[in-house]
Amino acid sequence: MEASHSIISIINSLLNIYILILVIRVVLDLVTAFARSWRPTGPVLLLANLVYSLTDPPLRFLRQRIPALNLGSFGIDLSFLALWFGIMIVQYLLAILNRLL
Repeated sequence: MEASHSIISIINSLLNIYILILVIRVVLDLVTAFARSWRPTGPVLLLANLVYSLTDPPLRFLRQRIPALNLGSFGIDLSFLALWFGIMIVQYLLAILNRLL
């Protein structure tokens, strides 16, 4: 039983790290949206490449299945919110499973 708690704790920690990576992705997207001439260089470029390589596959998968919400002349990408809520649901279910074991 102790091993199952440890595994659940590790999975939960990895999901928390992934949420932090998603927050960094939002910051990078906002910076590039508002400062169009900004391009990452040096260590920030390495961080940006890592963040985009970790977040692009699930976001691309969700974008293919969830249409953008069109509001007049602009659209809102709901794939990020779907991924965020999906991770939160998995963490909630892991907490329940941890209590049951």
